[in-house]
Amino acid sequence: MSRPQIGFLVRLITFGLLCTPVATGCGSDDATGTADSGAQDTVADAAVGADGVGSDGAGGDDVVDDGTATFRTRGTVEQVYVWKASKGTALTLVDAGGSEVGSGTADDLGSLVFRKVAPGKGYRVVATGQTTPGGEPVQSGPITVLGVDGSYPDAAFYAGQTITPGFGYITMRDGTTLSYFATLPGPADKGPYPTVVNYSGYSPSKPGNKVVSGEQESLCAALPVLCDAPDDPNSLLMSVAGYATVSVNIRGTGCSGGAYDYFETLQLLDGYDTIEIVAAQPWVAHHKVGMVGLSYPGITQMFVAKMTPPSLAAIVPMSVIGDTVSTLVPGGILNIGFALAWIERVLDKAAPYGQGWEQGRVDAGDTVCAENQLLHAQRVDNVEQAKNKIYLVPEVIDPLNPTLFVSQIEVPVFLSSQWQDEQTGPFFVTLLDQFKKSPNVRLLLGNGVHSDGFAPEVLAEAVAFLDLHVARRKPNLGGYLPLLAPQFSGIVFGTNTGLPEDRWKSVADYDAALAKWKAEPPVQLRMEVGGMENPGEPISRFWLPLPSWPPPATKARRYYFQPDGSMADAKPAEAAAASRFRVDPDAGDRGILPQGGGIWKALPKYDWKADKPGDVVAFVSAPLDADAVMAGTGSVDLWVRVTETGVDDCDLEVTLTEVRPDGQEMLVQGGWLRASHRAPAADATELFPKPSMLAKDVAPLVAGTWTQLRVPIAGFAHVFRKGSRIRVAIDTPGDSRVDWRFDLLPPPAGLVGDRYVDIAHDAARPSSVALPVLDGVKVPAEAATLPACPSLRGQPCRVFTPVANAPAAP
Repeated sequence: MSRPQIGFLVRLITFGLLCTPVATGCGSDDATGTADSGAQDTVADAAVGADGVGSDGAGGDDVVDDGTATFRTRGTVEQVYVWKASKGTALTLVDAGGSEVGSGTADDLGSLVFRKVAPGKGYRVVATGQTTPGGEPVQSGPITVLGVDGSYPDAAFYAGQTITPGFGYITMRDGTTLSYFATLPGPADKGPYPTVVNYSGYSPSKPGNKVVSGEQESLCAALPVLCDAPDDPNSLLMSVAGYATVSVNIRGTGCSGGAYDYFETLQLLDGYDTIEIVAAQPWVAHHKVGMVGLSYPGITQMFVAKMTPPSLAAIVPMSVIGDTVSTLVPGGILNIGFALAWIERVLDKAAPYGQGWEQGRVDAGDTVCAENQLLHAQRVDNVEQAKNKIYLVPEVIDPLNPTLFVSQIEVPVFLSSQWQDEQTGPFFVTLLDQFKKSPNVRLLLGNGVHSDGFAPEVLAEAVAFLDLHVARRKPNLGGYLPLLAPQFSGIVFGTNTGLPEDRWKSVADYDAALAKWKAEPPVQLRMEVGGMENPGEPISRFWLPLPSWPPPATKARRYYFQPDGSMADAKPAEAAAASRFRVDPDAGDRGILPQGGGIWKALPKYDWKADKPGDVVAFVSAPLDADAVMAGTGSVDLWVRVTETGVDDCDLEVTLTEVRPDGQEMLVQGGWLRASHRAPAADATELFPKPSMLAKDVAPLVAGTWTQLRVPIAGFAHVFRKGSRIRVAIDTPGDSRVDWRFDLLPPPAGLVGDRYVDIAHDAARPSSVALPVLDGVKVPAEAATLPACPSLRGQPCRVFTPVANAPAAP
């Protein structure tokens, strides 16, 4: 394939990559934009008179037999759907005995969803106060509401569905249809092919695009995806690698039926059904499939895999969260930057015609997509949930916490994430020791940003993993992928980085390759990514293999904060000493990368400003007499006091940096805590004081009283070089991340002037930091020199400016 021809493919992949994971800046998917009232009228008009086959889910359990209503209903898993009612109709759900279970009003499109309905038979939906000309109540026929356990179909349900290349629909257990887009490496009857599924609320099922034209179409005989390319970058890359792909929009998004709610049970059951339907296709190798995806489609893999669909072979989650709460409200502080913006964007896109491309389907005569829009306005307002801190209630937050359930995953897992991820964040670390039932685990971790899951050396390992565990073949990194990688990397990262040397060439066969892979340590740290000859290029200087996480060689290295701003091994001797920082009420709205700074490029244009005197309390160690290799989490243990009348809480940020011998300061990691959330979780440790994040544990501070608390430093892996100093700064959250912003505590009513937070560091109240040093681990000779600053991905540099701490009254 020529470079211009590859360029078509690269541009399409890159567009999908740049617009899929990012919360802002992508716009609508086509010229129609988001739905206005006119578009909603089109939905209603198109739906009227539809035959019901595939309507909001093909056929299924729609009940119209002995009812008197003209509206449509469906019982699903612990929910009841109503659509095609008149706008504003008052609707009541009653049980078999006639007792009211719930009530509501049909929305502008004539729809309503009743949620949290107990499983059972004989429910009906009644149009409140309406009767037929014969005096009968206007009501649906009997409705059956399913429970989770009793909802699973038999194998024939899955085997009876057919997926063909291109756009189409698959039917879930409740009759709801989900839209898909499928690609095959060749004709279906020339298979079987190794197959992967991408499942998310972005636009994976958006109909394909031709990326070649004219005489170039002859290339499609060898690579069909060029003439029918998926919108999702993960699927497109795997297509180039020789895999069949099926990309599916989750319930309530795109042309899929139903109503959206963030990782609700129905969405997970749909994922189960999707895996089983795809695996049942005659062209699927071994009748087992893998899952792929970065960010949202990476996170969905963990939720689906916990449901243990029998035909799931392996998952490859990249750039993921560890817990919804740790990204949404890190340390109890609402992340009004990326996290809230992401929720808002996904919710907006789940509106009728919200992704834009649906209108084109309806205009072309797709009545299924048209009717599937009718329930989309019944999506759950997850934005309001987030703002109301509903996630601090266990029965709500626990099902949304992958850390609590990935232990249920029983298939091989390849997880890749970055310590400085500007979007999903660094708290994926809580997942790393929880894949207890997975037979084969590979954790590929390194410094970097959200897009680094697509770095060529990560991509090579991910494809090899899928070859071994899904295709069941010796890894093959040939074909078009090596041709694509340098140009793809050039557009995304700004460097034409190719795939690494194929380390499987000399391996004899599949059995030998699998044995080789299993013999390798499961944890692989990509150290000092970006620190090679071309600063910022997504290549690691060296890899550090580990047998498990947390690393068994880890020892807690504790430094105590001293009154003079230094750090030492011993507790301070002074009887009374404290420092203070001024609360900066605007810090939460500030980041460290200006618009257009190019966070994914080799050397982003960071604007990480020097600390202002009085706005920070900081402590610096003496120069290290040897390299210190650290990997894990940390803890900043503080004695804190607020003094202003009416102030009973404070927001804290800790920032760990390396002050280098060349006068540069490099960002390593951070941590956050609202003091009222200081209660530790049951599994908190010396090196990770994870807060409980439960509403029942919230406790205010008492003004004028010293309180001990611990701020967690999120996961990281970094080499502090000989001659460098370790610095820990404590200040107001903000000025420290690219896309995270913090909803800081407002001043109490009537407070005039500045607020302050005091930090004690004396004999009675010794504040300190504990860091995860890997005992006995050495830096290899080829990486002995100090990397350039800037160069390491995700770790900006600035000229080190010493700041004296402002004293506080003891």
